[in-house]
Amino acid sequence: MNWMKHLSLYFILSALVIIPGIYSLARYGLKLSIEFTGGSRITLVSMNSSAEDVLQSFKEYSPTIESNDKDGITLKMKEISQDNAQKIVDTTKPYNPDAKMTSFETIGPALGGETVRKTINALAISSLILLAYISFTFKQLKYGISAVIAMFHDTIVLIGSFSLLGHFYGIEVDLLFVTAVLTILSFSVHDTIVVYDRIRELSHKHKNIEYASLVNQAVTETIVRSLNNSLTIIFMLIALFLIGGETTKFFALALLIGTITGTYSSTFTAAPLLLVWNRYFEKSR
Repeated sequence: MNWMKHLSLYFILSALVIIPGIYSLARYGLKLSIEFTGGSRITLVSMNSSAEDVLQSFKEYSPTIESNDKDGITLKMKEISQDNAQKIVDTTKPYNPDAKMTSFETIGPALGGETVRKTINALAISSLILLAYISFTFKQLKYGISAVIAMFHDTIVLIGSFSLLGHFYGIEVDLLFVTAVLTILSFSVHDTIVVYDRIRELSHKHKNIEYASLVNQAVTETIVRSLNNSLTIIFMLIALFLIGGETTKFFALALLIGTITGTYSSTFTAAPLLLVWNRYFEKSR
């Protein structure tokens, strides 16, 4: 099958996914958790009151519900001291005699800002290292640049998706999301390198075949392996998202989105970018 004759279609599909995410990021941004913005998180158990009544008790600190299940209710709010939080809990004792605070956490705004800076630095450093490594390994800059562009394609899709989910469903971005982003970067590049390595092998075996045919053959020979590898991960992540705990649910969702996007981009973004690069320089010469 001639996969590479549909280059424009692949780029259009990517644009249809990326553009809404970029628009959402520009207009709504990301809904950040207290790890980034600063604030307090407390967990209360044995609360007989409704969630709305509990929120009303802490209304001065603009609380929101992070989780509400059999293990208790977890609230996030503006920064509050542990003593003040305990005093508020004590005021509910008449109708919540067994109520108690089982966990308390406060993160200052300065620490939140530092987390944002470290996240950006981690993404920038990893991108530069991957660019240098892939370019050196394949002895051509076009491989490194194309792989990094495909990697940023996956990153934008994932971050844009969570911007939309944050705006419409209130899903927040926390440190687990950062972990998911970095994990997906490595997964995306791993699959891309498999395709690139096959292109290099074929170019050594077939000296007189045009570059587009080499890329198409490499994609044909690796696509089944990539799909089989990715599907085993995707099925596990779907199960983790559906039946996993509340704290890992959206971490699994981020990995799921990134895995699907990474599988697509390694074949239908990274490989076509090589052809676009090759054709541009051939035309210029």
